[in-house]
Amino acid sequence: MGDPRLAGYLARALNAEFAAVQQYSAQASLTSSWGLKEYSSRFRSDARDELEHVDLLIQQMLNVGIVPNGTQLPPVRLGRSIEEMLLIDRGMEVEVVRLYGEAERYCGRSRRGGLQELFRGLLDDETGHLRDLDELLADVRQRTIEKI
Repeated sequence: MGDPRLAGYLARALNAEFAAVQQYSAQASLTSSWGLKEYSSRFRSDARDELEHVDLLIQQMLNVGIVPNGTQLPPVRLGRSIEEMLLIDRGMEVEVVRLYGEAERYCGRSRRGGLQELFRGLLDDETGHLRDLDELLADVRQRTIEKI
C-alpha cells in the first residue's frame, strides 16, 4: 500500500473498534455484577457489533497489503452509573463517527471506491449506534426523573 494516510485511517479505525469491544465487554461484566441483566445484554450485543467491524477492517487491511495491528487502545472507562457509562460511550461513538466521516471523504477524493464504501458502511452503523445510545440515555434520564 502506497498511501500512508489511508493506512493511518485503517489503523485508527481498527484501534477504535478494538477499544469499543473492550469498553463494551467490560461494561457488560460490570453491569452483570450489579444485577442489571438488561444493560449487560445490551453491552454484550454492542461488543459483538463492534467485533464485526473489527473483522471487516482486518479483511480490508489484508486486501490492501497492511498487516493489522490494533495495539494502541485507550484505557477502559467504566463509569459509576448507567448514565455515566452511556455518556462515556457516546463520546467514544462521536469520535469514531468523526473519524469514519473523514476517512470516507478522503477515500472519495482519492478514488478508493471499495474503501469509501467500507467507511460509509461503518459510518452508517456507528451513526445508528450513536442514535441508539441517545435514545437509551434519554430513557435512563426519564427513569431517574420518575424515581424522584
